[in-house]
Amino acid sequence: SPEFLGLGCVLCSSVEQKIYVVLNETVPCVRLLNATHQIGCQSSISGDTGVLHVLETESDLDWILSSGPHPPYMVIMETAFFNRSVMMRMKNSSRVAGVAVIISKTGLADNFSPHTTCPNQNTGVCSYGSDLANCNGTVWNPLGNGLSYEDFSFPVFALKDENQTQVLRKCYEDHNQRVNGSAPQYPLCAMQLFSHMHAVTDTVTCMRRTDLQNRFSINPEVLCDPLSDFNVWTSTRPLNNSAKGHAADESVVIAATRLDGRSFFWEQAPAAEGTVSGIVTLLATIQALYPVTQEAPPPRNIFFSFFQGEAFDYIGSSKMVYDMEKNDFVIDMNNVHSMLEIGQVGLLSGRSLWMHSDPVSRQNKSVSEMMSRMQSAAAGLKLTVNHPSVSQPLPPSSFQRFLRARRIPGLVLADHNTSFTNRYYESMYDDAENLNVTYPSGLTPDEQLVYETDAAKSLAEVATLVARSLYLQAGGEENNLNNITADPKIVAQVLYGFLVQKNNSWFRSLLPPEVTKKGVNSILSPGPPQFYIGLGPRVHGPAHSVTRFVQYILANLTGTVTNLTESQCQNPSELSTENKDLFSYFWVSGPASVNSTGEPFCVRASVRLSEAVSPAFELLEYGSRNYSTWTESRWKSIRARIFLVASRELEMLTLGVGVAVLLLSLLVTYFISSKAELLFSSARETPTTTY
Repeated sequence: SPEFLGLGCVLCSSVEQKIYVVLNETVPCVRLLNATHQIGCQSSISGDTGVLHVLETESDLDWILSSGPHPPYMVIMETAFFNRSVMMRMKNSSRVAGVAVIISKTGLADNFSPHTTCPNQNTGVCSYGSDLANCNGTVWNPLGNGLSYEDFSFPVFALKDENQTQVLRKCYEDHNQRVNGSAPQYPLCAMQLFSHMHAVTDTVTCMRRTDLQNRFSINPEVLCDPLSDFNVWTSTRPLNNSAKGHAADESVVIAATRLDGRSFFWEQAPAAEGTVSGIVTLLATIQALYPVTQEAPPPRNIFFSFFQGEAFDYIGSSKMVYDMEKNDFVIDMNNVHSMLEIGQVGLLSGRSLWMHSDPVSRQNKSVSEMMSRMQSAAAGLKLTVNHPSVSQPLPPSSFQRFLRARRIPGLVLADHNTSFTNRYYESMYDDAENLNVTYPSGLTPDEQLVYETDAAKSLAEVATLVARSLYLQAGGEENNLNNITADPKIVAQVLYGFLVQKNNSWFRSLLPPEVTKKGVNSILSPGPPQFYIGLGPRVHGPAHSVTRFVQYILANLTGTVTNLTESQCQNPSELSTENKDLFSYFWVSGPASVNSTGEPFCVRASVRLSEAVSPAFELLEYGSRNYSTWTESRWKSIRARIFLVASRELEMLTLGVGVAVLLLSLLVTYFISSKAELLFSSARETPTTTY
């Protein structure tokens, strides 16, 4: 009956809760694939189980890999041991069932970058000879240990919750800790990790199997998804979004940066210096330029673009260039006058910025003129601007994808001359602290939001430099430069939202009411956003949360408040006074007052999204060497739990007793069944009849 089934489920749940302690706030390492490889981690289909052992000393490592009597082990390690040498020793051992890393700053090394030494080396500009290709000229990320690009056959999880870390430690200390070097006695504390991945081998194999399922299966199962999202772009003069191909009488200066980052663990990509410094600088640049470009517009249009997926072989920029070349974008390559890209500009090691250029296109005098304009724009600022050696190649940058299509003049602005100054490039430790975004104690969240940290003031200076340089590059008059200054308060607010707390009063005022009403169940969950392009951050809509934040911040900085109603705002094409080809329309919450949640209103702005998906998937060239082929595997469940495990002897004894009881019960049942006639028959009585 339903009541019996319900009772059975409750009892099952109750028994499970008594056996297992489920660990929440865990983050897995997941499997990614490209045209030739698979990287990342996974468990077996039923999860991997091992006896807990906390790695604290070198002797612990020897115990795990050679002398411990209870393999396989589930290794719990602090940050200090999470490095390439330890992980590779575990990868090559059959005695390790999985790894759980405690995320903390305790014992953090001076540097940690799980990325490669030469990021995106196979999909950059092809104009270099062998002497400059593959970082032969400059190793951009010498601290990179390549851990993110290894393939582990066991699960690796990160533990974020301090309370659950203490539960693990207590379980280990009560049951598993060695006493005077001797092995602990049963029962032992064990851990089980589930992170089985559906995709295997490479993107070619995965997409072929997915395509076959789509054709022949009634219930097809997708095995992997291309890494994809949206680029965000705007321009000082609106461009007609319905007209594709060459834009007549338009000469465009592109200002760009990237929107994404990554680390070893899924959805753990704070990317402060690596990505956020560039995003914040470009947003502040747009804020500084907007009034002047409306009052004294320069001859050339300035096109601002935020590229998504650049950490994975330039997904966003390669898609935009591809669309330009096949006349499927609002401008084409013939419209592009020049390009300025903002790289890592956190000024981690001084007040110097470097203008990087391509050695081949550097021979064009236009590049030297760009450098001169930028140096003249730096006058009066507390920054020095230099250029590296003429023979030095470009650092990893979206500009490389444009150079592959055409040799346009361009620069990449960064805070490093040769190798990156970022000691935690593409790791979970490239966070607010790494960018020196810190606040005095005692400030409320709203006070922190507008507090101008040293990092905010520095990035405002960089944004002022970039804005003035772009104005000159677009043909603007030099006597207007003093009117172009970035607002440190805007920089402070964006830094706080992107590195400390996205659920803040300013972000809430920029977003639609349906988002803010959901609160923490929307993209406004607690903490900073993560900048990994994968599918996880899109559970609340088609676009990544970071993409939406940038889109609405741009609408706020460049838009015009209209008196349209909500229905008119959502369908502006019905009004003859509005132009949906030139503008987007945003229904936003508005700033909250003391007594109310704010009055929503409609903003008109020339802010657009464009697809950021590798052309390889449009062309069905899953083994492409020209475009990104990165995909993310799908999975059924990601979970972790601990429990006590008995000795093998006790398990065998329990099994033996169980089998014996089963056999005995079968024997008794057989005996009773065969003697049933004798045991259960009753004496027959002869009926009598009385007349």
